[in-house]
Amino acid sequence: MSLSSTPNAPSQPHTPRASSQPVRLAFIGGGNMASAIVGGLLSQGWPTSHIEVVEPWAEQRERLAGTYGLSPLAEAGQALADCELVVWAVKPQSLREAATSCRPWTRDALHLSVAAGIRSDSLAEWLDSPRIVRAMPNTPALVGQGMTGLCARPGVTSAERQLVEAVLAPTGQLLWLAHESQLDAVTALSGSGPAYVFYFIEAMVQAGTDLGLPPDAARQLALGTFVGASALARASDQPPDVLRQQVTSKGGTTHAAISHLEQTQVKRHFVQAMHAAAARAKELGDEFGR
Repeated sequence: MSLSSTPNAPSQPHTPRASSQPVRLAFIGGGNMASAIVGGLLSQGWPTSHIEVVEPWAEQRERLAGTYGLSPLAEAGQALADCELVVWAVKPQSLREAATSCRPWTRDALHLSVAAGIRSDSLAEWLDSPRIVRAMPNTPALVGQGMTGLCARPGVTSAERQLVEAVLAPTGQLLWLAHESQLDAVTALSGSGPAYVFYFIEAMVQAGTDLGLPPDAARQLALGTFVGASALARASDQPPDVLRQQVTSKGGTTHAAISHLEQTQVKRHFVQAMHAAAARAKELGDEFGR
């Protein structure tokens, strides 16, 4: 996937903007996660004139233009040279090509990558910059309920961390991590996590319909249960196992269900599945970070 055109001139150093002026942002890739961040920023009053998007797919450019009033670029160019923060929202296998294509205009920028697996050492080499923050968001960011893990390289200042927080805040909750290696676990837990929740919702809806409920009713009950249980867990100071035990009366209906899950080792398999996700995140870095 090519994201660049041939530069007419080398990039020039930026002059920092006055603190009262919004920072100019560039998004390399205009898919779901970029859209979630852009939508959140615009809802907070960030001007469209301060947002550039490079998106090679014409259909996606049209969607971004129609939804957000942006003027996305088909390829990188001089417009990126004026951007102080570049958000890398392309697939891991495309990131090296995108980075080297954009580098002539983005050397002076702060970089925020939301690509799974690709380590900051690789990004620093490709982008010729030590100022890199890695983030692992998840898809509930699309409705402002995301969970994002973050890790910054030593070259990132406190003020730059605050800028990243301001850009990502509309997407949901943020959690800074001390070690970049922990982002593989974040990928397995919260990055991929919404898929696990949807998987269990699928199973609950299927069970409900198997037991005679109309599909719409089964869906409403499953979704309401997940939302309510999550809200209770967040509000309570009790750990999840205690909350589960409070619902599980000996010999009752919940006890029958949990006993079956334990007998079939669902928890063990679920934990193993998350280990597989973390291992794949590491593999992505090994495979596409060279």
